[in-house]
Amino acid sequence: MDSSLYVYVEDVRGEGLEAVLDRVIGYGVAGVTVAAAYHRARDVTPHGRPRVTIRRDGAHFAPPEDLFGGLRLVPPVQDGAEEEPLAALRLATAERGLALHGWTVFLQNTTLGLAHPDVTVRNCFGDRGSPTDLCPSHPDVRLYAVALGRAVARLGVDSVVAEGLHFGTFGPGYHNERSFVPLGPMDLFLLGLCFCDFCMRRAADLGVKAEVAREECSRIVGGVLDGDPPAQGEVTRAALTAYAGPEVVAYARARSEVVTSLVSKISTAVTDEGSKLVYLDATGAYKGYTDGLPSAGLAAHDAWQLGVDLVALGDLVPSLGVLAYARDAARVADDVSAYRRSTGKDKELRVVLRPGLPDTDSADRLAAKVRAVRAAGADAVDFYAYGLMPYPILDRIPGALSG
Repeated sequence: MDSSLYVYVEDVRGEGLEAVLDRVIGYGVAGVTVAAAYHRARDVTPHGRPRVTIRRDGAHFAPPEDLFGGLRLVPPVQDGAEEEPLAALRLATAERGLALHGWTVFLQNTTLGLAHPDVTVRNCFGDRGSPTDLCPSHPDVRLYAVALGRAVARLGVDSVVAEGLHFGTFGPGYHNERSFVPLGPMDLFLLGLCFCDFCMRRAADLGVKAEVAREECSRIVGGVLDGDPPAQGEVTRAALTAYAGPEVVAYARARSEVVTSLVSKISTAVTDEGSKLVYLDATGAYKGYTDGLPSAGLAAHDAWQLGVDLVALGDLVPSLGVLAYARDAARVADDVSAYRRSTGKDKELRVVLRPGLPDTDSADRLAAKVRAVRAAGADAVDFYAYGLMPYPILDRIPGALSG
């Protein structure tokens, strides 16, 4: 079974390239998945330099002029990119027989969103209230995403691991957020739908009554904001139909065409550059990121909420990544099995596990989850993330892989 360890450029810069790769080899994994283009974050980094790391939006390489020269959106460049840390990592991993995968965050970029608010999602009230989320329907965003995928592939990576290549949700992700309104899961879902001109036009072209859907969303969410009780329970198509009506469900489902067509373009561009695309479905993280206790619906069954059509993507991309953020090994197995059924047997299926908190409290639990991943038909297991886990937690990986 293939494997890799997720690593940040800041990890390598702070601890030293040789030291990090020596540890990676000691963990028994077959490769490194490095954050080539990432989003802003503040992380506690237990063995890093410093111990609290501030990450910025942007790429750890200079954007190629031939790809971005005529584009409106260009990724910010990370500090130290002129030192070409990814080129050094590519050379060092090759010397050690390790694969190198280019982890790329595509549509989550607060810096670009604040500078160009018109390319971000627009909710049913007309607000641009999610500056982190670039809208995959916007033509400028689509050109940017294809160029970014091609640029990372040019770094000589074995694959481009695509994170954030879908619609977002209305939830945590902005500094110092406040909401004292008891919005239920379905209200949050409706508030997260994008009704920009491009999204509405594409939905209308598919026969959806986009304006009716927008009006229904604003009526329902507006009512809750005015004091109506929120709906409770999980977001399912049946529950959403009963709560908001069939046009809203049709509008939400139409978003999959936007995502699928964009992923297709990026996958082709990445392949043209001699690499391959690993599409990372974030549904498992949305469900279990905070505590490793995802709600009952399997991640593969809920991917539509992000505009992800797993069956369609299974025909377009060579590899799918799954974020299995759950404490229970049986739940991990169920999630992976559902993804395998959706993608078919011929596509590579990579599963990302966290070796420590909040969803793995012991070496035995990690080993049980790795066994579950194997039994469910996955081809690879990856571990997230080197710089975020204490060394004793990372030391669980060799035993889990060999068990």
